[in-house]
Amino acid sequence: MSSEGAQQDGTGTGTGTGSAAAGDRTVRVVLVDDHRMFRTGVQAEIGETGRTGVEVVGEAADVDQAVTVITATRPEVVLLDVHLPGGGGVEVLRRSAAMMADAERPVRFLALSVSDAAEDVIGVIRGGARGYVTKTITGTDLVNAVFRVADGDAVFSPRLAGFVLDAFASTDAPPIDEDLDRLTQREREVLRLIARGYAYKEIAKQLFISVKTVESHVSAVLRKLQLSNRHELTRWAAARRLV
Repeated sequence: MSSEGAQQDGTGTGTGTGSAAAGDRTVRVVLVDDHRMFRTGVQAEIGETGRTGVEVVGEAADVDQAVTVITATRPEVVLLDVHLPGGGGVEVLRRSAAMMADAERPVRFLALSVSDAAEDVIGVIRGGARGYVTKTITGTDLVNAVFRVADGDAVFSPRLAGFVLDAFASTDAPPIDEDLDRLTQREREVLRLIARGYAYKEIAKQLFISVKTVESHVSAVLRKLQLSNRHELTRWAAARRLV
């Protein structure tokens, strides 16, 4: 987490990742990210409770683990990566809807991702996340963001906030496509490439995944959309101008 991130994200105003911002209060947090080294880094940066007021009570690397840990620990805030094995951050949000809606002990989500793509931001906000910051954020700003989200505020990196405002303020925004919303972010990426005529090997190379994984994603897309083959998939994508 670099000092450069403080200029890019600007979500906090503190001068140190200390207990001054937290007072005597502690916020319980779960870290959800499929990269263990990144989770370790975040834990080291913000998880020293006596200094930051943040207590990391659990970690998870995929969707199933995340739902299990969140259900067991009921944290105040979940730091959620967008791209996760098992369906992505949107799937975690979908399966945590009841906990988010709990009036007495709400679990709130703050997306923390390397992606700054508009569709990723809109997807998790639509799913119920309270904010979205990129992984260039500093430890100080991340602690401040955690406390703000725990208090019910919405927190965004400045550039990403513009995506949200544009999406929800636009009078000609496209309607929600329930079929498309069933797909994970990775499945959408594979869908677009298949519809553009890419071979499985080409898709695997472009997305840095195996051919077998591509095949699994295509099968999942066909099943979710109730399509029979890639030709039907291509027509489906073209009809929605996704190609």
